[in-house]
Amino acid sequence: MSKMAFVFPGQGSQSVGMGKELYENNENARKIYELADATLGYSLSSLCFEGPEDQLKLTYHTQPAILTTSIALYELFKEHVKKPDYVAGHSLGEYSALVAAGALSFEEAVATVSKRGTFMDEAVPAGEGAMAAVLGGERELIGKICEEVTLTGQSVQMANMNCPGQIVISGTKEGVDEAVLRLKEAGIKRVKLLVVSGPFHSDLMKPAASKLARVLEKVEISTAKVPVVTNADARPAMLGEDIEHALVEQVFSPVLWEDSISWMIGQGVTTFVEIGPGQVLSGLIKKISREVTIYSVSNLETLEATIEQLK
Repeated sequence: MSKMAFVFPGQGSQSVGMGKELYENNENARKIYELADATLGYSLSSLCFEGPEDQLKLTYHTQPAILTTSIALYELFKEHVKKPDYVAGHSLGEYSALVAAGALSFEEAVATVSKRGTFMDEAVPAGEGAMAAVLGGERELIGKICEEVTLTGQSVQMANMNCPGQIVISGTKEGVDEAVLRLKEAGIKRVKLLVVSGPFHSDLMKPAASKLARVLEKVEISTAKVPVVTNADARPAMLGEDIEHALVEQVFSPVLWEDSISWMIGQGVTTFVEIGPGQVLSGLIKKISREVTIYSVSNLETLEATIEQLK
């Protein structure tokens, strides 16, 4: 029996106009956007549909916007396909996965990620943190260089293990700059600084994690109906307390994406469906395994095509 997993994208997948045709053409999708607007107390839907882009790119807007678009797509998709064997999400996408797994209500999720975005934004003053993508280096070498730089007093660490040959590092601006220098000296030529508002998934996010922990204590997290493969340890969680722990850890720990996908493949998953704006995860999964089938559900057209393929 081949297995299927649904995966949900994180920050960086947003684009102005996302979800607009869903909203205009489907009552269930419209309800999701209306619920988000009512929960947050501002028009998230018009930010998604009309922009402006600089507002949509703010972490505390981006996070609820991607979650809402992903869940609007998921609501339409789930009516036509069988339940997945696993769900997972990249960073912020873990919240979409938890909604899909029945562990979190959509309202709780959208309110929480809005706060998560604010806490992450506040954790490090603008310009003091940085992130860089390291292309084509070994994990051991990159980890060793990050540790060496951190010992000099400037914090930097591996933040996203996305796929073979793509690792993101995160930390203080000085720490990242120094690590980039040392990585290039070690023969890794392709390193590029990312345009981000903060050093996500690094120790500098611990203040955000403790604020989030206090919020999550009041959130009702149920036992998941489908195993959620978490970013923090690339293993499934189902119990509320395990999920809560994973969500706090996730803020300052590396996103073990490659490990999560490899683990699911090891459990017999042969089909991955990315649900949400963009196709970032589909691209990463292709680099992790050429053997699996990948579908991307990012608008009405791909939604209908994928349902047809999976019948």
